[in-house]
Amino acid sequence: MRVEHLARRYEELSAVDDVSIDIAQGEIFALLGASGCGKSTLLRMLAGFERPDRGRVLLAGCDITALAPYERPINMMFQSYALFPHLSVYDNIAFGPRRSGMDRRAVDQRVREMLELVELQAYARRRPHQLSGGQQQRVALARSLARRPQLLLLDEPLGALDRKLRERTQIELVSILRRVGVTCVVVTHDQEEAMTMADRIAVMREGRFVQVGEPLEIYENPKSRFVADFIGNVNLFAGELVTDEPERCEIRTPEALFHVGHGIPGTLGMRVSVALRPENMRLQAGHAPGAPNQLHARVAARAYLGSYTQYELELAGGRRIRVAQANADRHVEAFDGGAPVTVRWSETAAMVIQD
Repeated sequence: MRVEHLARRYEELSAVDDVSIDIAQGEIFALLGASGCGKSTLLRMLAGFERPDRGRVLLAGCDITALAPYERPINMMFQSYALFPHLSVYDNIAFGPRRSGMDRRAVDQRVREMLELVELQAYARRRPHQLSGGQQQRVALARSLARRPQLLLLDEPLGALDRKLRERTQIELVSILRRVGVTCVVVTHDQEEAMTMADRIAVMREGRFVQVGEPLEIYENPKSRFVADFIGNVNLFAGELVTDEPERCEIRTPEALFHVGHGIPGTLGMRVSVALRPENMRLQAGHAPGAPNQLHARVAARAYLGSYTQYELELAGGRRIRVAQANADRHVEAFDGGAPVTVRWSETAAMVIQD
């Protein structure tokens, strides 16, 4: 699938602004961003519900930009699932194949294939209200796949589920999509959902892609302060480049001197930002002698979250940062409120951002 210079405006608002992307056959591609960033408008243009002001949508080499939604080999699954409440699970899944003119025997075979795929054979005669949220989600997926679409669009597919069920369903959903091999575009505002499900992620802001890459790349190598701050938790420090060599650089900030284990393309004195993920920082009791890659702070708050403990620390100037400590042992050392601590990190932990 290819999107070429797609754009859509609403009066003075540019909802989607010159977006281009190639999505490989069988790829799960996520559009990630806050409300109003343009991701849903882009999805609706792919589905044919919105006409672009400019640009083209190509699927398997064919230009489908001018085709109506029902003419496109595309299906869309909504957050609400949009199941027919008066129809059984079987008839919900059979609806699309029947509408396409498939004969009764072929419809029955296809529905049974879909029920087996989503492991709901025993629920074929139930109505949607007799199913759990996770089961309804799988029925909606089976119905979306029943007509063998070339492209599947998922609009906040897990948004109606509670957190624990959503985490389990993410893995199940990806497993089903992999088995079918359908190309899939997922719209979500949930970073964890995008990181878990997608082969690649496009982070959107004000109608544009600000970074496209694999989940590891997006998280570990953000190209801007916006992406670093939007994906996961991060501590950002503004400073200037004071040493730059091929295999190391130094950045001085008001809070600390950062030794980074790689060079960056730039000039001495340039303004940069340093990003530190909370899980890449380590705490020790007391205030150790001054040195690079460390901060002195006091514990302002602490939250035990099972697999890790999150600390909010107050620096000398009043600024607060977050540090996450894995609870690898049952009886891990905890730092009480007000306790003086030293925060340390390695030369490979810091991410330098030039923007």
